[in-house]
Amino acid sequence: MASSSNSYNSPCAACKFLRRKCMPGCIFAPYFPPEEPHKFANVHKIFGASNVTKLLNELLPHQREDAVNSLAYEAEARVRDPVYGCVGAISYLQRQVHRLQKELDAANADLAHYGLSTSAAGTHGNVVDLVFQPQPLPPQQPPPLNPVYRLSGANPVMNQMPRGTGGSYGTFLPWNNGHDQ
Repeated sequence: MASSSNSYNSPCAACKFLRRKCMPGCIFAPYFPPEEPHKFANVHKIFGASNVTKLLNELLPHQREDAVNSLAYEAEARVRDPVYGCVGAISYLQRQVHRLQKELDAANADLAHYGLSTSAAGTHGNVVDLVFQPQPLPPQQPPPLNPVYRLSGANPVMNQMPRGTGGSYGTFLPWNNGHDQ
């Protein structure tokens, strides 16, 4: 948990943002410390305080921290990219993996070609033995609904992603082949 309730009588970030008195049993206090006001501001902007309260009350206490971290991550992603959110980050990473896989295949082909040409010329180099054989990528599947991930900090990929360009969610999702659902 980030911080215990109300150190030095300072209200949690949620109560401070909502301009209300932070009570000793405040559900937000352990997860939204006063040092991180932007965390609650983003979560409130995207999900709403009432919805977050309902969600946290429905979860078991040991599940709440993971849920808050997931909500904070999704809210940050939605603030950076209002159209795609986390799906944009996932798509970006999938494209990057695909591009790197192609580069690796090309490098392996070059190594194999070099190994064949050196053995034909009489050089006894074992370059072909060093060729890495990549495993095929698993088929893409849509992310699960309402995922709860354990996140330990900010995602450096989010800083590299372009902002959303508009459109509807259903049109450009990678798993629906460009068709509205």
